[in-house]
Amino acid sequence: MADFLAQYGFLIVTLVQAGLLGLSLYFPLQAGQLSLASPGFYAVGGYVAAILLTNPAYAGLRETLGQGVFPLTWLAAALLCGVLGLVVGVPALRLRGIYLALATIAFVEILRVVSLNLEVTGGAVGIFGIPQAFGFGERWQYIFLFGPLLVLTLLFARQLERSRVGRAFRAIREDELAADAMGVPPTRYKVLAFVIGAVLAGVVGAMSAPFLNTWNARQGSFDASIAILAFVLIGGSRNIWGPVVGGALLTAIPELLRFLADWRLVINGLVLVVASLYLPQGIVGALERWRRRPPPRRPVPAPSPAELRGGRRTP
Repeated sequence: MADFLAQYGFLIVTLVQAGLLGLSLYFPLQAGQLSLASPGFYAVGGYVAAILLTNPAYAGLRETLGQGVFPLTWLAAALLCGVLGLVVGVPALRLRGIYLALATIAFVEILRVVSLNLEVTGGAVGIFGIPQAFGFGERWQYIFLFGPLLVLTLLFARQLERSRVGRAFRAIREDELAADAMGVPPTRYKVLAFVIGAVLAGVVGAMSAPFLNTWNARQGSFDASIAILAFVLIGGSRNIWGPVVGGALLTAIPELLRFLADWRLVINGLVLVVASLYLPQGIVGALERWRRRPPPRRPVPAPSPAELRGGRRTP
C-alpha cells in the first residue's frame, strides 16, 4: 500500500483537484453563464497562500498561529476571491454567451500579466519553497485536505440544486427572459453563482500552493481555462458528478499513457473529439439517459384471419 501511494499518490490528489476546479466552473454554468474565470481565481488563491506562507512580512503571524496559518490562507483566499468575483461579476455578467467567455478570458490574462510584473508575486520566476501544509511528508497526504473539500462541495451542490436558489439558477439557464418575467432577478443570481465558483477556485488554489511547493503565473492561463472547460463538457454540465468524472478522466489519461511518450497527447485529443461528437451531454449525461431508457415494448402479434372476420380480436 505504501509503495502504491508513493507512486500514484500525487496523481490521485491531482484527480480530486481537477474535479474541484471543474465544479468551480459548474456553478456559473448552472445559471447559464459560460465563465472561464476559474483559473484566474485559482491563481489568486494560490498567490495568497504562497505570500502568507513565505513572505518575511508575515513571519510573526506564522510564528503566532503555527499550523493554524494554513486554514487562515484558505479563509483569506476565499474572502479575496469572493470580493474579486463580486467586483468582476457585476459588470461582466451583463454579457452573455461567447461575449462573457471572452470577457472572463481577458480577466484571466490580465491577472497573469499583473502577476508577472509584481515583486510580491515573484514576477516571472514565481514563489518557491512554500512549506508543506501541516508538516505533510508525502504528497498523497493532501488527499486529507482535497478529499473532504470535494465531499463538502458535492453536498453543497446537491443541497443548492434542491433549494430555491438552485431552481432560480435552472430557470435562468433555460430562459432568462421568462425567469425575469416570473420575478427571478437574473443579475443577482448570476453574480451569486459566479461568486460561489470564484470562492471554490480560490480555496483550491490556496490548498494547491503548498501541495505543489511553488507558484507562478503559469497556474492561471488561457490553456488552464480551456482544460477546465473540457472537464465539464466531457463529464457533463447538468450533473454534479460530471465535472468530477471529466476532470479525473482527462487528468488520468495523459499520466497513465506516459509510456507512449508524445502519442499520449494524441490519444487524449481523440478522447475529446469522440466524446464531443457522440456524447453531447457528457459521459454522466449519457449514463443517465441510458439508465432512464424505457424497457423495450413487446411486439403485438398480428391478428389471425378468424379475428379479422369476426371484427374483433380474442383476448
